[in-house]
Amino acid sequence: MPGADSSGYTTANLPYGVFSLPGERARVGVRVGDQVLDLAPVLHDEVFASGSLNAFIARGRTAWHDTRRRVQRLLDAEAPEAAANRAALEPHLVPLERVRMHLPIEVGDYVDFYCSLEHATNLGRMFRPDENPLKPNWRHLPVGYHGRSGTVVVSGTPVVRPRGQRPPAAGGERPVFGPSVKLDIEAELGFVVGTPTGLGEPAGDFAEHVFGVALVNDWSARDIQAWEYVPLGPFLGKSFATSMSAWVTPLEALAHARLPGRAQEPEPLDYLRRRERWGLDIAMEVLLDGEVVSRPPYREMYWTPDQMLAHMTVNGARLRTGDLFASGTVSGPDAGQRGSFIEMTWNGAEPLKLADGRTRTFLEDGDTVTVTATAPGPDGTRIALGEVSGTVQPARTGQ
Repeated sequence: MPGADSSGYTTANLPYGVFSLPGERARVGVRVGDQVLDLAPVLHDEVFASGSLNAFIARGRTAWHDTRRRVQRLLDAEAPEAAANRAALEPHLVPLERVRMHLPIEVGDYVDFYCSLEHATNLGRMFRPDENPLKPNWRHLPVGYHGRSGTVVVSGTPVVRPRGQRPPAAGGERPVFGPSVKLDIEAELGFVVGTPTGLGEPAGDFAEHVFGVALVNDWSARDIQAWEYVPLGPFLGKSFATSMSAWVTPLEALAHARLPGRAQEPEPLDYLRRRERWGLDIAMEVLLDGEVVSRPPYREMYWTPDQMLAHMTVNGARLRTGDLFASGTVSGPDAGQRGSFIEMTWNGAEPLKLADGRTRTFLEDGDTVTVTATAPGPDGTRIALGEVSGTVQPARTGQ
């Protein structure tokens, strides 16, 4: 049975995605090894015949759990009915190489946070060397901003180098307009909301609202951002593209990855105090043209996702099915654990040297960046969280 596969996509994982075959409509499946199980005919449920996970994840936590258990039983090679299940499933198992993957959710709102102590400290040291690298609010709340949901794209979608205003050249007074010359990535973990809330109702239990996780690369034009972000924060330097993995891993699959979370000082206000263990032991890798250039550890994040959700809704802001919020750049304490090129190269002052002799400060046209991740599974195994990848294309000509 495909459930015995050891690739990181066993029945302990079962991430959800939206796929299609040539000439056919997109529908929902789960990944098992190097195959996709088409759920609508297997479970006899038309909610999975949709080109989006939204209708399914809107059903809530009980439905998520029950569906996962049904699929695991069908794939259980040790079950008494395994032979009959195998015969029933085989016509609906599609080789991954034959399918086209789509954005798994219809994104409602997108929020990006800034939850890594090391990332925030590194940037503070770069740009405010004579000040405390952290602003006074940073240890009291998870800093975030609202992004642009319309430019969230599925992994594999090319990323066009953005154009915009950049800071004036040395000795100049007027900004420069043109393609970004400091195109960067942000290796992040994203969280997909299933169960909504009403306006004015802060979210309660994290696991009642969040369906699962997906890898995110929030592409960043550092030079455009540097000119525009004061006083209101990120705008065009972030909104041109955010890449998301095609696979959403259910929270239940991460049971063996849960941690208490990093110690916090001072103690957060009551609404941000952790009631459960939602730190996550997830090991990430950043690859540039296939070469590993960094290994960011998500377990080192200062703010945990339950705290992000609590802060995002404490003012009564509503959640919608399909909302996506992301952790911000994942960076660890070591130089080889930084989740952005601005940190890896210290804003270009220390170029990154690749195995083939090339160097990089920021991304060049034609570069492909891929972020992968794994997490602990049962019995010492590891589960895979898919990948998020994108190739940089030249800026478009025109005004």
